[in-house]
Amino acid sequence: MTAKPLQIGLAGLGTVGTGVYETLCRNHELLEARVQMSFEVKRVAVRDLGRPRDVAIDPALLTDDWRTLVEDPDIDIIIELIGGVTDAYELITAALRAHKPVVTGNKALLAERGGELFRLSAETEAPLYFEASCGGGIPIIQSLTASLICNNVERIAGIINGTSNYILSAMERKGVSYEEALSAARRKGYAEADPSLDVNGRDAAHKALILAMLAYGTPVDPRAIAVYGIERVTPVDFQFAHRLGYTIKLLVVIKHHEGSGKLELRVQPSFVPKEHLLANVNGVFNAIAVRGDIVGETIFYGRGAGKNPTASAVIGDVMLAMRDCRHPEHHSGFHPYTQAPELMPAEETVTPYYVRFLVQDRPGVIAAIAAELAKKGIGISAITSTPHGEEEQADSNDLVLLLHACAWGKLKQALREIGNYDSIDRHPVVFRIENFNES
Repeated sequence: MTAKPLQIGLAGLGTVGTGVYETLCRNHELLEARVQMSFEVKRVAVRDLGRPRDVAIDPALLTDDWRTLVEDPDIDIIIELIGGVTDAYELITAALRAHKPVVTGNKALLAERGGELFRLSAETEAPLYFEASCGGGIPIIQSLTASLICNNVERIAGIINGTSNYILSAMERKGVSYEEALSAARRKGYAEADPSLDVNGRDAAHKALILAMLAYGTPVDPRAIAVYGIERVTPVDFQFAHRLGYTIKLLVVIKHHEGSGKLELRVQPSFVPKEHLLANVNGVFNAIAVRGDIVGETIFYGRGAGKNPTASAVIGDVMLAMRDCRHPEHHSGFHPYTQAPELMPAEETVTPYYVRFLVQDRPGVIAAIAAELAKKGIGISAITSTPHGEEEQADSNDLVLLLHACAWGKLKQALREIGNYDSIDRHPVVFRIENFNES
């Protein structure tokens, strides 16, 4: 290791940035030995120089202007961990134009403007690395771009938001309401003061767009993804799920339909068979199941967020960037390589369904529901009612139907007609039932 040490510029010293800096310092000798290169952290950009910090760092390293990292000719690699979209976009584009490799974990930025950034990366031949943007410490990015490179990816299904998974796990284990589970998540630090991006599915959607881009070779329009959150899940739904042999998880589903060539992309709480491995992923853990035409199904499991797991992913990318700096002819960043696939409208997506109606105890209610479903060609596979031990509300009770696989658009039409009956609530609870054995 006689070459001049590579110089790193770190932008952001929040939770993840602190983890990255501490790990680079603590495991410095180990990292140098493994990559056979020497390196130093030369500069760290922060928003507020006077803010107290939980990490021991030489004040001389700090700056409140990220531009100094880009403009410093000695800095070889930029790590972007400032978050948000606007400032991060400006930083990354400036760094790429300066021909500096960039490591980021910014999923929102990549989901919204990844197409522009990857085009600029290709034009400037400056790699953009983003392992930490999806799955925290789970090495899913490298797996899709390297280990599974020979596979046509048929389907990706995963639990990739730790906050929502913690909430659903607490509801299942303790029988508490969504609101009670969310409060517990806040107390433990698993949920932000404003948890909306986690519980409404948008955080998972950002990660799904990144996974779809990697699996199918091109950025995907973020407006195309169908997204539903966990806010309407109740303990009653878990009781029904258990009775029927399922649990409930917020799932990302990405599926390529070979016949039509269309790409299905959605995020929603789903019934997952208890025997499937994803059904046993609890708490803040994440898991991503990838099925390839050569390898079959593989599952990646681990902590999906947090200071150290995310720092691990960031530093893995930094080591790749260091190798690329020494061997610039080998550009290991992502290159879009196909045309954008046609995206399947949500109304055309087909799964079995769980539908829970609140109905008044009147003759003919089930017949009326069945008749409207039959008009749309939708079959019923099972019918059940309020779980044992639940008190009925006056003369109303929960009626659950399991439906055969049908198009979401057809089901929506049928539900609108069913809602016109006075004895049936107009807003049923609907969850997809995932069948992991289908092609």
